[in-house]
Amino acid sequence: MARRQADPLWPPPAAPPATCALCGREVPTLTEHHLIPRSQGRRRGVKVQELPTVQLCSACHKFLHKTFSNAELAQEYTTVDALLAHEAVQRFVAWIRRQPGSKGVRVR
Repeated sequence: MARRQADPLWPPPAAPPATCALCGREVPTLTEHHLIPRSQGRRRGVKVQELPTVQLCSACHKFLHKTFSNAELAQEYTTVDALLAHEAVQRFVAWIRRQPGSKGVRVR
């Protein structure tokens, strides 16, 4: 019986490190943040699939939703640049960048 040739695609190539769009840290997993919250987008008549999204680490994602209401996010902070212009976000990002990506961070 003939030997089976080794699969040149095994093992699969390593996935590139996931980088948060807000803080720039490399983290194991990212979450999808809707720049215009789903509830606000539906009120405007936009399909959820068409809403702009960005990949964030869980700490940044939780911080944004603890800091801003959905109405504020939909009206004033619809881009990453607009979020980074806010003073509280700048302070949080400066702090979170010093934390290792593997560390679980509790957001209050």
